[in-house]
Amino acid sequence: MGQLFNPSAKVIVNPYAGRWQAREKIPKVRAALERAGLDFDLVVTQQADEGITLAAAAARAGFSPVVAVGGDGTYSEVVNGLVAAAGDGPTVPLGIIPLGTANDLADMLNIPRDVEAAVDVIRRGRTLVIDVGRVNGRYFGNNSAVGLEPVITLENARLVWVKGTVRYLLAAIICILRRPQWNMTLEWDAGRYHGSTLLVSVGNSRRTGGIFFMTPQAKMDDGLLDFCFAPVMSRLRLLQLLPMTLSGSHIHQPKVTYTRTKRLHITSRPGTPIQADGEVFELEAAEILYEVIPHKLTVIIPVAQ
Repeated sequence: MGQLFNPSAKVIVNPYAGRWQAREKIPKVRAALERAGLDFDLVVTQQADEGITLAAAAARAGFSPVVAVGGDGTYSEVVNGLVAAAGDGPTVPLGIIPLGTANDLADMLNIPRDVEAAVDVIRRGRTLVIDVGRVNGRYFGNNSAVGLEPVITLENARLVWVKGTVRYLLAAIICILRRPQWNMTLEWDAGRYHGSTLLVSVGNSRRTGGIFFMTPQAKMDDGLLDFCFAPVMSRLRLLQLLPMTLSGSHIHQPKVTYTRTKRLHITSRPGTPIQADGEVFELEAAEILYEVIPHKLTVIIPVAQ
């Protein structure tokens, strides 16, 4: 499809991704880019959210594409920077080299996890323009949530002694047993709900946490956000529902509401944490506003897709 670099790529590496595995693979990433004959400038982030600033500056300076090397948190930062720099049109192309734990967005775009193969996609792939979501000013390409899901995200970060996606499952079980709950009012394009609420999961894509298909019918380019929510229920019922989220079959259960919208407004008592693409950026939000920005993010994907 032709080389997408003009004049060169900015490669942004989050060394912490995959519990510091990304840092160890920087030489491999650099070597793969060089073997592919690509012109690039590689930078390593030093602190949280630095990827936002670096990506925005790279886009404004004319780098194309901007490549995120890491996991979903890394992609999220780069997406936020690219959207901020894009103005009214689509972003410059985003390339992905997946080195995180869950890699939800990369997997949903069929980006291979092998470094050499991912670089080959950047070199030879094609572009696709997808939607992005925005929640309280933060952009997300894959998933966001309030209630139980970000509580699980916080617990997952504490389980440093567990590796891989099983950590997300263990964190989910721990948090279910604690049975947190909120009273929320949800208002969306075609409906309204008020009452006890366990979680609200909003997806631009189908999967989150590496294994949970919370919004299994979501499409990344339909101009809508899919979301599901459920009221507070017993621990036993929650533990019964948990394995259903691995296939997405939970959306057919009577107590689970599943729909899609362009806009979702939530008020929560008490305040709830918010996660966007796996990153918790508010801890006690009482007012939450979700919106979709159609056809905003340009991503590089494999040709055969």
